[in-house]
Amino acid sequence: MIRSTVDRLPAPSLEERATIAGLEKSIAAHDAHMADLACMNAVEVGGRAERAEPLPFPFTVAAWNLERCLFPLQSAEHLGATGAEIVLLSEMDDGMARTRQRHTTAEVADELGMAYLYGVEFIELGLGSETELEFCKDRFNRRGLHGNGLMSTVPLHEPFLLRLAGERLWFMGEVDQPRLGERMAIGAVINTESGPLVLASTHFESATTAAYRERQMVGLMDALDAAFPGRPLIIGGDLNTGNHADGDFEAEGLFARAAERGFTRHGGPLDTMTTRPSLITRWPERAMKLDWFLTRGLAVSETRIVSSLCPSGRPLSDHDLITCRIDGFA
Repeated sequence: MIRSTVDRLPAPSLEERATIAGLEKSIAAHDAHMADLACMNAVEVGGRAERAEPLPFPFTVAAWNLERCLFPLQSAEHLGATGAEIVLLSEMDDGMARTRQRHTTAEVADELGMAYLYGVEFIELGLGSETELEFCKDRFNRRGLHGNGLMSTVPLHEPFLLRLAGERLWFMGEVDQPRLGERMAIGAVINTESGPLVLASTHFESATTAAYRERQMVGLMDALDAAFPGRPLIIGGDLNTGNHADGDFEAEGLFARAAERGFTRHGGPLDTMTTRPSLITRWPERAMKLDWFLTRGLAVSETRIVSSLCPSGRPLSDHDLITCRIDGFA
């Protein structure tokens, strides 16, 4: 578990990224290089919490895979309408041509008046997928970082980043989006009126099997239980459940493993999917239920799925966002 923090993550230069692209395609080469990169071994801490006192119950938590975050200000407005005091974000760019070289997490947090954490999932070695090239005015990435974020209206304590068990799939194979890195969770502790609460914003692997994601879930729970024994927990984000051949999210073993450890699943109506066609992901025929909260030691009264269509009808992401209301400790 990574605990180091910085005000701004350093990013590898264009020359350094070219060196990464030329590395031997092995886990050993990948991991040795990643261990030497400062941006892969720290959490960025920024923004400012609007309140210093503990968060009172009830409060709302939102989780949203923002698919690069093409529109930070509109996305912030969409999130603001939910009234969420805690926001878990995934697929957030920092210095990518497809999102105009913006630090999307910092912009969303600033617009909402929240403190934020940001951690790097991948160093992107290209400009993105074929459809993403249409959004690039530059032919280079200024920073080339892509990751997950956590935002809060109250201070975030004990920040951490945890890389999930994986096989370096985006580095080893013939892929259209070559990357260095691995799926991860970023989190912290907040103070509520009833005591400390642990938050983890995560993103499980898409291009793999249910068994692979189950291992990621077990590894995440093991690490959280070791670091924060006995504390109430919220894990939320894009778990990529059902993102395989048969598309059945109920076939994911990660739910059973979480239930064995005392977690309750929250994802809104089971017959309502959380993906949709977007400006980047344009196929309309496949809808999946990928986005969830898993809670332990908490009373949760409502979970909603909120369309990612803005008032003009433009999709802000290929995922709808989800929210849940936390009424107190159980």
